[in-house]
Amino acid sequence: MTIDQPIDQPVGQLKGSSRADALEDLERRNTKLAKINAALMQRVERSMDYQANAYSMFQTAIGLETQVRARTDELKAALNRLERTNEQLTSARDGAERANRFKTGFFTAVGHDLLQPLHAARLSLSALAEIHDNQAHQRLIGQVDHALSTIEELLRTILDLSKLESGALKPSFQPIDTLDLFRSVLVDIMPIARAKGLELSMRARDAIVFSDPLMLRRILQNLLANAVQYTECGRVLLASRRRGDHLRIDVWDTGPGISASEQTKIFEEFHRGAAGQRSLGGGFGIGLAIIARMGETLGHRIELCSEVGKGTRFSVNVPISDGEVSHPAFTRPPAKSAALAYGLAAIKVVVIDNDAAVRDAMRALLERWGCNARLLDGLAAADRLIADEPGFYPDIILADFHLDNGDCGLSAVAALRAGRTIPIPAVVITADHSSDVAGTVTAAGCEILRKPVKPAELRALVTHLVR
Repeated sequence: MTIDQPIDQPVGQLKGSSRADALEDLERRNTKLAKINAALMQRVERSMDYQANAYSMFQTAIGLETQVRARTDELKAALNRLERTNEQLTSARDGAERANRFKTGFFTAVGHDLLQPLHAARLSLSALAEIHDNQAHQRLIGQVDHALSTIEELLRTILDLSKLESGALKPSFQPIDTLDLFRSVLVDIMPIARAKGLELSMRARDAIVFSDPLMLRRILQNLLANAVQYTECGRVLLASRRRGDHLRIDVWDTGPGISASEQTKIFEEFHRGAAGQRSLGGGFGIGLAIIARMGETLGHRIELCSEVGKGTRFSVNVPISDGEVSHPAFTRPPAKSAALAYGLAAIKVVVIDNDAAVRDAMRALLERWGCNARLLDGLAAADRLIADEPGFYPDIILADFHLDNGDCGLSAVAALRAGRTIPIPAVVITADHSSDVAGTVTAAGCEILRKPVKPAELRALVTHLVR
């Protein structure tokens, strides 16, 4: 078939060879059209797939956006809850800090107020001891003095609790003779044990341990006091035995014992346990809490072994020291006679204290020493003394740090010293044990003594400053 041949010419009219060619050509065209059609169908299908995928992706995007919005709302709600929780925690923390500051301030204030009458009592007691020479009277005075010293140390324990919690109290480690320590502690507890009909004994070996003497003494004091308080009959034993490079100090009692369930709580603050509830001895349940805090501070392991109905053993593990005791930590100096005080006769002393009991006790003490004492109650009285007696020149000033109306004893000292070519020696007496007060007193060129003052210590310092 030629090019000019019509396409619609009947095949039957063509010659044989031409007919075959035409059929072949038609088949080629048909195949080509089929391929084109298939390609077109593929494109249509791909286009439809693309549309379907796009729609699906659109639907997916809408779903994801909804989920993101929901998650965002949930996150915002969680953040709001977290913010409210943080505010509550902050408020609780601020409340706890306020309570802690209040507790610390309360302990400090109570300790200061309680040390004031002890200070006056000790001064009065010293004056009384110098007046009477009767041996039995002297023994009674010694017992009262020892009791006052014990009260003083217990009050200092309360003051030290706040320092232990804040980490401000640092132990002063030194070699300690355990026999001296044990005897000193037993003297305090013996009257109580004797009144209850208990046998209080000691079975200890001579050993030198390394610890803070006052803190270790308070630990043993509390353990023995608890043992005597909760033991109705039998005995209380203070013992020690060596365990390697440590000395285990034991306090045994034949009391009611402590159940296993209570042993895990007995060192918590204000927890007295079943025996404490039955006891008529009172107490606030802080004795063992103090022991735990001090033991932790000293690095001394505290152990408890008890059986209900048979008794209890508390143990303190203290490292043994290779050093020697430089001076006894728990021996008290013997009472001195009034003749030893004559070296202070006729010296002029100004006492500034807002507490009338302290002034009266100080007057009695200084008069026994032969001093010429002027007693003032504050800064205004010091100003009146300067105005009324401009020629009066005291040899020494004894001033309380905290006076009424927020006045400070250092102000009175400065007023009495004003215009003097040579500064008047001054001793500031205070129950405030803070380093800030000590620094202020030192900066003012004054000596400092802590209440309650031991008369012998005061007399020695006054003698040193005026001679």
